[in-house]
Amino acid sequence: MTARSAVWHPFTQHGLDPPATAIVSGEGACLETADGKRIVDAISSWWVITHGHRHPAIVAAVRQQLDKLDQVIFAGFTHEPAERLAKKLIARAPAGLAHVFYSDSGSTSVEVALKMALGFWRNIGEPRTGVAALEHGYHGDTIGTMSAGSRGVFNDAYAPLLFDVVRIPFPYAGLEQATFDALDAAGRTGNLAAFIAEPLIAGAGGMLIYSAAALAGMKRICERHGALFIADEVMTGWGRTGTFFACEQAGIAPDILCTAKGLTGGSLPLAATLASARIFEAHVSTDRARTLFHSSSFTANPVCCAAALANLEVWDSEPVLERIEKLAEMQEAALHALSDPRFENPRRLGSITAVDLKVADQGYLATVGLRLRAHALSKGVLLRPLGNTIYVLPPYCITENELERVYDAIRSAPGAVA
Repeated sequence: MTARSAVWHPFTQHGLDPPATAIVSGEGACLETADGKRIVDAISSWWVITHGHRHPAIVAAVRQQLDKLDQVIFAGFTHEPAERLAKKLIARAPAGLAHVFYSDSGSTSVEVALKMALGFWRNIGEPRTGVAALEHGYHGDTIGTMSAGSRGVFNDAYAPLLFDVVRIPFPYAGLEQATFDALDAAGRTGNLAAFIAEPLIAGAGGMLIYSAAALAGMKRICERHGALFIADEVMTGWGRTGTFFACEQAGIAPDILCTAKGLTGGSLPLAATLASARIFEAHVSTDRARTLFHSSSFTANPVCCAAALANLEVWDSEPVLERIEKLAEMQEAALHALSDPRFENPRRLGSITAVDLKVADQGYLATVGLRLRAHALSKGVLLRPLGNTIYVLPPYCITENELERVYDAIRSAPGAVA
Protein backbone atom coordinates (compact mmCIF):
# COMPACT_ATOMS: atom_id res chain seq x y z
CA MET A 1 0.00 0.00 0.00
CA THR A 2 1.31 3.44 -0.95
CA ALA A 3 2.00 5.67 2.04
CA ARG A 4 -0.49 8.52 2.36
CA SER A 5 0.92 12.00 1.76
CA ALA A 6 1.20 14.36 4.72
CA VAL A 7 -0.44 17.09 2.62
CA TRP A 8 -4.08 18.03 3.28
CA HIS A 9 -5.46 19.34 -0.02
CA PRO A 10 -8.17 22.01 -0.46
CA PHE A 11 -11.73 21.02 -1.43
CA THR A 12 -10.59 17.40 -1.39
CA GLN A 13 -12.30 14.45 0.26
CA HIS A 14 -9.29 12.28 1.01
CA GLY A 15 -11.50 9.29 1.69
CA LEU A 16 -12.86 9.44 -1.86
CA ASP A 17 -10.65 11.42 -4.23
CA PRO A 18 -7.73 9.70 -5.97
CA PRO A 19 -4.16 10.63 -5.01
CA ALA A 20 -3.14 14.08 -6.23
CA THR A 21 -1.46 14.29 -9.64
CA ALA A 22 2.14 15.52 -9.33
CA ILE A 23 2.93 18.45 -11.64
CA VAL A 24 6.53 19.40 -12.34
CA SER A 25 6.23 22.24 -14.84
CA GLY A 26 3.87 24.46 -16.78
CA GLU A 27 4.08 26.44 -19.98
CA GLY A 28 1.41 28.29 -21.92
CA ALA A 29 -1.93 26.55 -21.49
CA CYS A 30 -0.40 23.22 -20.46
CA LEU A 31 0.95 21.47 -17.37
CA GLU A 32 3.39 18.57 -17.31
CA THR A 33 3.19 15.65 -14.89
CA ALA A 34 6.09 13.91 -13.21
CA ASP A 35 5.87 11.10 -15.77
CA GLY A 36 5.97 13.50 -18.74
CA LYS A 37 2.25 13.65 -19.58
CA ARG A 38 0.96 17.02 -20.87
CA ILE A 39 -2.37 18.25 -19.51
CA VAL A 40 -4.35 21.12 -21.02
CA ASP A 41 -5.23 23.49 -18.16
CA ALA A 42 -8.82 24.23 -19.20
CA ILE A 43 -9.70 26.01 -15.93
CA SER A 44 -6.61 28.22 -15.60
CA SER A 45 -5.61 26.38 -12.42
CA TRP A 46 -8.66 27.56 -10.48
CA TRP A 47 -9.27 30.62 -12.63
CA VAL A 48 -5.97 32.40 -11.95
CA ILE A 49 -3.73 31.94 -15.01
CA THR A 50 -4.49 34.57 -17.65
CA HIS A 51 -1.67 34.84 -20.21
CA GLY A 52 -0.38 31.30 -19.67
CA HIS A 53 1.91 29.52 -17.25
CA ARG A 54 5.33 31.10 -16.76
CA HIS A 55 4.83 34.14 -18.98
CA PRO A 56 8.43 35.29 -19.64
CA ALA A 57 7.85 38.94 -18.68
CA ILE A 58 6.30 38.01 -15.34
CA VAL A 59 8.99 35.44 -14.55
CA ALA A 60 11.71 37.99 -15.35
CA ALA A 61 10.10 40.63 -13.13
CA VAL A 62 9.90 38.21 -10.21
CA ARG A 63 13.57 37.28 -10.57
CA GLN A 64 14.60 40.92 -10.79
CA GLN A 65 12.62 41.91 -7.71
CA LEU A 66 14.04 39.04 -5.66
CA ASP A 67 17.50 40.50 -6.26
CA LYS A 68 16.35 43.80 -4.70
CA LEU A 69 13.81 43.25 -1.92
CA ASP A 70 11.95 40.11 -0.96
CA GLN A 71 9.72 41.27 1.90
CA VAL A 72 9.16 44.21 4.24
CA ILE A 73 6.51 44.96 6.84
CA PHE A 74 3.84 47.14 5.17
CA ALA A 75 2.68 48.90 8.34
CA GLY A 76 4.72 52.09 8.52
CA PHE A 77 6.80 51.14 5.47
CA THR A 78 6.19 51.12 1.74
CA HIS A 79 8.05 50.28 -1.46
CA GLU A 80 8.07 51.30 -5.09
CA PRO A 81 6.30 48.24 -6.59
CA ALA A 82 3.28 48.68 -4.28
CA GLU A 83 3.06 52.43 -4.88
CA ARG A 84 3.34 52.07 -8.65
CA LEU A 85 0.88 49.18 -8.76
CA ALA A 86 -1.74 51.11 -6.79
CA LYS A 87 -1.60 53.98 -9.29
CA LYS A 88 -1.91 51.62 -12.23
CA LEU A 89 -4.83 49.73 -10.68
CA ILE A 90 -6.72 52.96 -10.03
CA ALA A 91 -6.09 54.04 -13.62
CA ARG A 92 -7.60 50.76 -14.87
CA ALA A 93 -10.51 50.63 -12.45
CA PRO A 94 -13.96 52.19 -12.82
CA ALA A 95 -14.05 55.91 -12.05
CA GLY A 96 -14.26 56.93 -8.41
CA LEU A 97 -12.08 54.22 -6.91
CA ALA A 98 -9.17 56.05 -5.37
CA HIS A 99 -7.40 53.90 -2.76
CA VAL A 100 -5.92 50.38 -2.76
CA PHE A 101 -5.67 48.03 0.21
CA TYR A 102 -3.51 44.97 -0.45
CA SER A 103 -4.09 41.45 0.85
CA ASP A 104 -3.22 37.97 -0.31
CA SER A 105 -6.28 36.15 -1.69
CA GLY A 106 -9.75 36.63 -3.08
CA SER A 107 -11.26 35.68 0.27
CA THR A 108 -9.26 38.28 2.16
CA SER A 109 -9.98 40.96 -0.44
CA VAL A 110 -13.71 40.46 0.17
CA GLU A 111 -13.23 40.20 3.94
CA VAL A 112 -11.47 43.58 3.78
CA ALA A 113 -14.32 45.02 1.70
CA LEU A 114 -16.92 43.99 4.27
CA LYS A 115 -14.82 45.49 7.08
CA MET A 116 -14.36 48.70 5.08
CA ALA A 117 -18.11 48.98 4.58
CA LEU A 118 -19.05 48.45 8.22
CA GLY A 119 -16.20 50.68 9.38
CA PHE A 120 -17.36 53.44 7.04
CA TRP A 121 -20.85 53.59 8.56
CA ARG A 122 -19.58 53.38 12.12
CA ASN A 123 -16.99 56.10 11.55
CA ILE A 124 -19.46 58.56 10.04
CA GLY A 125 -21.78 58.13 13.00
CA GLU A 126 -24.48 56.12 11.24
CA PRO A 127 -23.75 52.54 12.28
CA ARG A 128 -25.59 50.53 9.64
CA THR A 129 -24.90 46.83 10.04
CA GLY A 130 -26.99 45.07 7.38
CA VAL A 131 -25.36 43.19 4.51
CA ALA A 132 -27.21 41.91 1.45
CA ALA A 133 -25.77 39.44 -1.04
CA LEU A 134 -26.87 38.10 -4.39
CA GLU A 135 -28.18 34.55 -4.36
CA HIS A 136 -25.78 31.79 -5.50
CA GLY A 137 -22.77 33.96 -4.69
CA TYR A 138 -19.47 32.54 -3.54
CA HIS A 139 -17.05 35.03 -2.02
CA GLY A 140 -14.47 32.93 -0.18
CA ASP A 141 -13.80 30.71 2.79
CA THR A 142 -13.12 33.11 5.65
CA ILE A 143 -15.86 33.82 8.18
CA GLY A 144 -17.13 37.05 6.64
CA THR A 145 -16.98 35.75 3.09
CA MET A 146 -18.72 32.49 3.98
CA SER A 147 -21.43 34.58 5.64
CA ALA A 148 -21.89 36.62 2.46
CA GLY A 149 -21.78 33.55 0.24
CA SER A 150 -24.64 31.15 -0.35
CA ARG A 151 -25.25 28.72 2.49
CA GLY A 152 -24.81 25.05 1.78
CA VAL A 153 -22.25 22.29 1.77
CA PHE A 154 -19.36 24.78 1.67
CA ASN A 155 -20.19 26.20 5.08
CA ASP A 156 -22.81 24.04 6.88
CA ALA A 157 -20.30 22.86 9.46
CA TYR A 158 -19.37 26.41 10.35
CA ALA A 159 -22.89 27.87 10.59
CA PRO A 160 -22.52 28.86 14.28
CA LEU A 161 -19.74 31.26 13.28
CA LEU A 162 -21.61 33.03 10.47
CA PHE A 163 -23.62 36.24 10.58
CA ASP A 164 -27.01 36.75 8.94
CA VAL A 165 -27.17 38.21 5.44
CA VAL A 166 -30.19 39.26 3.37
CA ARG A 167 -30.40 37.02 0.29
CA ILE A 168 -31.38 38.78 -2.92
CA PRO A 169 -32.90 36.50 -5.61
CA PHE A 170 -30.68 35.87 -8.62
CA PRO A 171 -31.73 38.03 -11.62
CA TYR A 172 -32.57 35.25 -14.05
CA ALA A 173 -33.67 36.51 -17.47
CA GLY A 174 -37.24 37.70 -17.19
CA LEU A 175 -37.21 37.62 -13.39
CA GLU A 176 -35.12 40.71 -12.74
CA GLN A 177 -37.96 42.61 -11.10
CA ALA A 178 -38.04 40.16 -8.19
CA THR A 179 -34.36 40.92 -7.66
CA PHE A 180 -34.94 44.67 -7.74
CA ASP A 181 -37.92 44.46 -5.40
CA ALA A 182 -36.02 42.41 -2.82
CA LEU A 183 -32.99 44.70 -2.89
CA ASP A 184 -35.24 47.76 -2.64
CA ALA A 185 -36.99 46.24 0.38
CA ALA A 186 -33.63 45.62 2.05
CA GLY A 187 -32.64 49.21 1.37
CA ARG A 188 -35.86 50.64 2.78
CA THR A 189 -35.03 49.25 6.22
CA GLY A 190 -32.46 52.03 6.56
CA ASN A 191 -29.91 49.53 7.92
CA LEU A 192 -28.37 48.26 4.68
CA ALA A 193 -24.65 48.97 4.90
CA ALA A 194 -23.60 47.14 1.74
CA PHE A 195 -24.70 44.85 -1.07
CA ILE A 196 -22.21 42.42 -2.60
CA ALA A 197 -22.40 40.62 -5.95
CA GLU A 198 -20.21 38.91 -8.51
CA PRO A 199 -20.80 41.08 -11.60
CA LEU A 200 -22.53 39.31 -14.52
CA ILE A 201 -21.75 35.72 -13.50
CA ALA A 202 -21.96 33.63 -10.34
CA GLY A 203 -18.88 31.43 -10.65
CA ALA A 204 -18.91 28.65 -8.07
CA GLY A 205 -22.70 28.96 -7.95
CA GLY A 206 -22.81 27.18 -11.32
CA MET A 207 -21.51 29.73 -13.84
CA LEU A 208 -24.91 31.43 -13.84
CA ILE A 209 -25.02 34.46 -16.11
CA TYR A 210 -27.16 37.59 -15.81
CA SER A 211 -27.44 40.79 -17.82
CA ALA A 212 -25.49 44.01 -17.57
CA ALA A 213 -28.84 45.81 -17.33
CA ALA A 214 -29.65 43.85 -14.16
CA LEU A 215 -26.27 44.74 -12.69
CA ALA A 216 -26.84 48.42 -13.45
CA GLY A 217 -30.32 48.21 -11.94
CA MET A 218 -28.99 46.78 -8.67
CA LYS A 219 -26.40 49.54 -8.48
CA ARG A 220 -29.10 52.21 -8.93
CA ILE A 221 -31.13 50.75 -6.07
CA CYS A 222 -28.08 50.81 -3.79
CA GLU A 223 -27.51 54.46 -4.69
CA ARG A 224 -31.14 55.27 -3.95
CA HIS A 225 -30.77 53.93 -0.41
CA GLY A 226 -27.19 55.07 0.16
CA ALA A 227 -25.95 51.48 0.51
CA LEU A 228 -22.40 50.70 -0.57
CA PHE A 229 -22.06 48.47 -3.65
CA ILE A 230 -19.27 45.88 -3.43
CA ALA A 231 -18.24 44.28 -6.71
CA ASP A 232 -16.51 40.95 -6.19
CA GLU A 233 -14.38 40.89 -9.35
CA VAL A 234 -12.03 38.21 -8.02
CA MET A 235 -12.99 35.82 -10.82
CA THR A 236 -14.66 38.20 -13.26
CA GLY A 237 -11.80 40.70 -13.53
CA TRP A 238 -8.76 40.69 -15.81
CA GLY A 239 -10.72 40.03 -18.99
CA ARG A 240 -12.63 36.87 -18.16
CA THR A 241 -16.01 38.35 -19.12
CA GLY A 242 -14.69 40.12 -22.22
CA THR A 243 -13.76 43.44 -20.59
CA PHE A 244 -10.99 44.24 -18.14
CA PHE A 245 -13.52 44.43 -15.30
CA ALA A 246 -17.05 43.07 -15.68
CA CYS A 247 -18.53 46.27 -14.21
CA GLU A 248 -17.52 48.09 -17.40
CA GLN A 249 -20.24 46.29 -19.35
CA ALA A 250 -22.92 47.80 -17.09
CA GLY A 251 -21.28 51.22 -17.02
CA ILE A 252 -21.18 51.23 -13.24
CA ALA A 253 -18.56 52.22 -10.68
CA PRO A 254 -18.79 50.25 -7.43
CA ASP A 255 -17.96 51.83 -4.10
CA ILE A 256 -15.60 48.94 -3.39
CA LEU A 257 -14.03 46.51 -5.87
CA CYS A 258 -12.25 43.26 -4.99
CA THR A 259 -9.61 41.78 -7.27
CA ALA A 260 -7.23 38.81 -6.98
CA LYS A 261 -6.65 35.64 -9.08
CA GLY A 262 -5.51 37.25 -12.37
CA LEU A 263 -3.88 40.22 -10.63
CA THR A 264 -0.40 38.72 -11.03
CA GLY A 265 -1.33 36.82 -14.18
CA GLY A 266 -1.89 33.90 -11.81
CA SER A 267 1.78 33.56 -10.92
CA LEU A 268 1.76 34.59 -7.25
CA PRO A 269 -0.85 35.21 -4.53
CA LEU A 270 -1.87 38.86 -4.31
CA ALA A 271 -5.18 40.63 -3.87
CA ALA A 272 -6.39 44.20 -3.69
CA THR A 273 -9.51 45.93 -2.42
CA LEU A 274 -10.14 49.26 -4.15
CA ALA A 275 -12.29 51.84 -2.39
CA SER A 276 -13.69 55.28 -3.09
CA ALA A 277 -12.18 58.35 -1.47
CA ARG A 278 -15.10 58.83 0.92
CA ILE A 279 -14.64 55.34 2.35
CA PHE A 280 -10.93 55.97 2.87
CA GLU A 281 -11.53 59.42 4.38
CA ALA A 282 -14.04 57.99 6.86
CA HIS A 283 -11.17 55.97 8.32
CA VAL A 284 -8.71 58.90 8.49
CA SER A 285 -8.69 60.47 11.93
CA THR A 286 -6.58 61.40 14.92
CA ASP A 287 -8.65 58.76 16.71
CA ARG A 288 -6.81 55.46 16.33
CA ALA A 289 -10.05 53.56 16.98
CA ARG A 290 -11.18 54.56 13.47
CA THR A 291 -8.31 52.61 11.86
CA LEU A 292 -9.07 49.82 9.39
CA PHE A 293 -7.78 46.96 11.49
CA HIS A 294 -6.73 44.39 8.94
CA SER A 295 -3.41 42.96 7.84
CA SER A 296 -1.48 39.88 6.88
CA SER A 297 2.22 39.34 7.41
CA PHE A 298 2.79 39.47 3.67
CA THR A 299 0.59 42.47 2.81
CA ALA A 300 1.85 44.01 -0.47
CA ASN A 301 4.76 41.61 -0.76
CA PRO A 302 7.25 43.30 -3.15
CA VAL A 303 7.77 40.21 -5.29
CA CYS A 304 4.03 39.73 -5.77
CA CYS A 305 3.60 43.42 -6.59
CA ALA A 306 6.38 43.16 -9.15
CA ALA A 307 4.57 40.23 -10.78
CA ALA A 308 1.35 42.27 -10.91
CA LEU A 309 3.17 45.21 -12.49
CA ALA A 310 4.61 42.88 -15.13
CA ASN A 311 1.13 41.50 -15.73
CA LEU A 312 -0.18 45.02 -16.34
CA GLU A 313 2.72 45.65 -18.70
CA VAL A 314 1.61 42.59 -20.67
CA TRP A 315 -1.86 44.13 -20.87
CA ASP A 316 -0.34 47.40 -22.09
CA SER A 317 2.08 45.92 -24.61
CA GLU A 318 0.35 42.82 -25.97
CA PRO A 319 -3.04 42.46 -27.73
CA VAL A 320 -4.72 40.76 -24.77
CA LEU A 321 -8.28 41.86 -25.49
CA GLU A 322 -7.92 40.69 -29.09
CA ARG A 323 -6.83 37.28 -27.79
CA ILE A 324 -9.83 37.19 -25.49
CA GLU A 325 -12.16 38.05 -28.39
CA LYS A 326 -10.64 35.28 -30.53
CA LEU A 327 -10.91 32.82 -27.63
CA ALA A 328 -14.54 33.84 -27.10
CA GLU A 329 -15.28 33.08 -30.75
CA MET A 330 -13.58 29.69 -30.53
CA GLN A 331 -15.41 28.92 -27.29
CA GLU A 332 -18.77 29.87 -28.81
CA ALA A 333 -18.23 27.63 -31.82
CA ALA A 334 -17.00 24.70 -29.75
CA LEU A 335 -19.81 25.01 -27.22
CA HIS A 336 -22.57 24.93 -29.82
CA ALA A 337 -20.96 22.00 -31.59
CA LEU A 338 -21.87 19.88 -28.56
CA SER A 339 -24.81 18.10 -30.18
CA ASP A 340 -25.40 15.36 -27.60
CA PRO A 341 -28.95 15.84 -26.21
CA ARG A 342 -27.63 15.00 -22.74
CA PHE A 343 -26.03 18.47 -22.68
CA GLU A 344 -28.33 21.36 -21.79
CA ASN A 345 -28.25 25.08 -21.08
CA PRO A 346 -25.09 25.97 -23.04
CA ARG A 347 -23.91 29.46 -22.09
CA ARG A 348 -20.99 31.79 -22.59
CA LEU A 349 -19.77 35.07 -21.16
CA GLY A 350 -16.54 36.43 -22.59
CA SER A 351 -13.98 33.63 -22.52
CA ILE A 352 -16.04 31.46 -20.14
CA THR A 353 -18.36 28.68 -21.30
CA ALA A 354 -20.52 26.25 -19.36
CA VAL A 355 -22.96 23.45 -20.07
CA ASP A 356 -25.01 21.18 -17.81
CA LEU A 357 -25.03 17.41 -18.11
CA LYS A 358 -28.50 15.90 -17.77
CA VAL A 359 -28.31 13.52 -14.84
CA ALA A 360 -30.64 12.67 -11.98
CA ASP A 361 -28.00 13.57 -9.40
CA GLN A 362 -27.40 17.33 -9.65
CA GLY A 363 -25.73 20.06 -7.61
CA TYR A 364 -22.20 20.58 -6.37
CA LEU A 365 -21.99 17.22 -4.58
CA ALA A 366 -23.27 15.25 -7.57
CA THR A 367 -21.01 12.21 -7.85
CA VAL A 368 -20.94 12.63 -11.61
CA GLY A 369 -18.61 15.57 -11.04
CA LEU A 370 -15.86 13.26 -9.78
CA ARG A 371 -16.34 10.93 -12.75
CA LEU A 372 -16.26 13.84 -15.18
CA ARG A 373 -13.04 15.10 -13.63
CA ALA A 374 -11.40 11.67 -13.86
CA HIS A 375 -12.57 11.20 -17.45
CA ALA A 376 -11.14 14.55 -18.54
CA LEU A 377 -7.82 13.81 -16.86
CA SER A 378 -7.63 10.46 -18.67
CA LYS A 379 -7.89 12.51 -21.89
CA GLY A 380 -5.10 14.86 -20.81
CA VAL A 381 -7.41 17.73 -19.82
CA LEU A 382 -7.81 19.49 -16.49
CA LEU A 383 -11.49 20.17 -15.80
CA ARG A 384 -13.13 20.60 -12.42
CA PRO A 385 -16.90 20.45 -12.96
CA LEU A 386 -19.25 22.04 -10.47
CA GLY A 387 -21.25 18.87 -9.93
CA ASN A 388 -23.01 18.25 -13.25
CA THR A 389 -21.98 21.67 -14.63
CA ILE A 390 -18.98 21.49 -16.93
CA TYR A 391 -17.23 24.79 -17.55
CA VAL A 392 -14.21 25.86 -19.60
CA LEU A 393 -12.22 28.86 -18.41
CA PRO A 394 -8.81 28.61 -20.10
CA PRO A 395 -5.74 30.85 -20.30
CA TYR A 396 -6.00 33.37 -23.13
CA CYS A 397 -3.04 31.81 -24.94
CA ILE A 398 -4.74 28.45 -25.49
CA THR A 399 -4.44 27.31 -29.10
CA GLU A 400 -7.24 26.07 -31.31
CA ASN A 401 -5.83 22.53 -31.18
CA GLU A 402 -5.58 22.61 -27.38
CA LEU A 403 -9.15 23.88 -27.08
CA GLU A 404 -10.34 21.17 -29.47
CA ARG A 405 -8.71 18.63 -27.18
CA VAL A 406 -10.71 20.06 -24.27
CA TYR A 407 -14.02 19.78 -26.13
CA ASP A 408 -13.16 16.31 -27.38
CA ALA A 409 -12.97 15.28 -23.73
CA ILE A 410 -16.30 16.97 -23.02
CA ARG A 411 -18.00 15.43 -26.07
CA SER A 412 -17.03 11.94 -24.96
CA ALA A 413 -18.03 12.53 -21.35
CA PRO A 414 -21.74 11.52 -21.38
CA GLY A 415 -20.98 8.02 -22.59
CA ALA A 416 -17.97 7.62 -20.34
CA VAL A 417 -19.65 8.63 -17.08
CA ALA A 418 -23.18 7.25 -17.66
